[in-house]
Amino acid sequence: MRVAIAGGGLAGLACAKYLVDAGHTPIVLESRDVLGGLVAAWKDADGDWYETGLHVFFGAYPNMLQLFKELDIEDRLQWKEHTLIFNQPEKPGVLSRFDVPDIPAPFNVILSILRNNDMLTWNQKIRFAIGLLPAVVRGQQYVENMDKYSLLEWLRLQGVDERVNSDIFVAASKALTFINPEDVSATVPLTALNRFLQERYGSKVAFLDGSPTERLCQPIVDYVTERGGEVLLKKPLKQILLNEDGTVCGFAVRGLDGAPDEVVTADVYVSAMPVDVMKALMPEPWTKLEFFQKMEALEGVPVINIHLWFDRKLTDVDQLLFSRSPLLSVYADMSNTCREYANPDRSMLELVLAPAKDWIDKSEAEILAATMAELKKLFPDDLAGDHPATLLKYKIVKTPRSVYTAAPGMQACRPDQATPIDNFFLAGSYTMQRYLGSMEGAVLSGKQAAEAIAQRFPASPVDSAPPDLVATSAR
Repeated sequence: MRVAIAGGGLAGLACAKYLVDAGHTPIVLESRDVLGGLVAAWKDADGDWYETGLHVFFGAYPNMLQLFKELDIEDRLQWKEHTLIFNQPEKPGVLSRFDVPDIPAPFNVILSILRNNDMLTWNQKIRFAIGLLPAVVRGQQYVENMDKYSLLEWLRLQGVDERVNSDIFVAASKALTFINPEDVSATVPLTALNRFLQERYGSKVAFLDGSPTERLCQPIVDYVTERGGEVLLKKPLKQILLNEDGTVCGFAVRGLDGAPDEVVTADVYVSAMPVDVMKALMPEPWTKLEFFQKMEALEGVPVINIHLWFDRKLTDVDQLLFSRSPLLSVYADMSNTCREYANPDRSMLELVLAPAKDWIDKSEAEILAATMAELKKLFPDDLAGDHPATLLKYKIVKTPRSVYTAAPGMQACRPDQATPIDNFFLAGSYTMQRYLGSMEGAVLSGKQAAEAIAQRFPASPVDSAPPDLVATSAR
């Protein structure tokens, strides 16, 4: 059976991969000239990569890790030392570590907290542990029910010290969701904490050995095309065409670079586009259905990713770092963490500016100046001394609408992958799955969409044969 998928990010590609596994034939339509969606990457004139975001993989990403295994590319994950590292703004240039010992969970994470005396007093550690007990003991259903509170509200209800919030949860919230604890649903960080506390290597971090576009997306494309599917670039969806009964009869695709518009037809259709794009292209008859109406409350959060190349090494740390800056979220020296970006003599810092709501419309010059001011606090010896390192070049990537804004109450607005439209399905990290707005969530959503399709439309032997892929010109 032929399945047209609009969107070539991780959700759409994962959906295609699991559809070919189920015996169907997917056709992925990506609007841009590069795959990956929110993990897309490009090369500059010097051959250096820059990315949509700072992408790290956690041990608590079972579906992502299973995908790597199925594609036989597990060796592309560069696992780092099991530790979480925070900057200390009150001590410029000093790092605080939560080293996680190799013992069973949750004792490994608990011991890492108890051993850290840089950021928390013993009284704060005790209050921290007591406050987290309900989320650990009462499980995921309790965590889901906490969506009615912001993280800050939940912490206060548990009596967790305000300094724990400012020292730990501001950094964690910005890293996970790109927004602050007073704005994010308690469900999101509590879900992550649950996974970290339940899995021995849940909080362990890996970086890809190269760009996500080449090292992760391309292997999925190869897997799909080798089994009869297609992945087409520069095919932006223009309109979802409907039959009289409200089901989908085709995807109208806008022609680029002088090409004519076309209609791609299939048996089943999937939107793996961001929620904001899906809402904009939603057929008018569907807006009357409660299933789609709930989605109106969902919208993407702005994100800014910053790349800075310096003429010398600023750090030898081979790990993700939490900046604890009011402007910056997480960062890494990619010349240390990523094999393809490696350089023993120079640093390439990749940083996430969050929250970015007040910065997304500012000029690159303003963003760069503010970022450099913050970096002088993180690297005082190298950037604020008498002989500061020289910034060779920079690249700023703005994403005005990234993953959905995980505000309190949004869980009820997230749709299932199977819709009321018989031959139309959804994929994307905004759809309902337990890993929220993340790479893991995107992969799981695509997998669940493929499973829902396979359940509703089981493959027959005929479906396994590659069909003629013909696009009809739109009139």
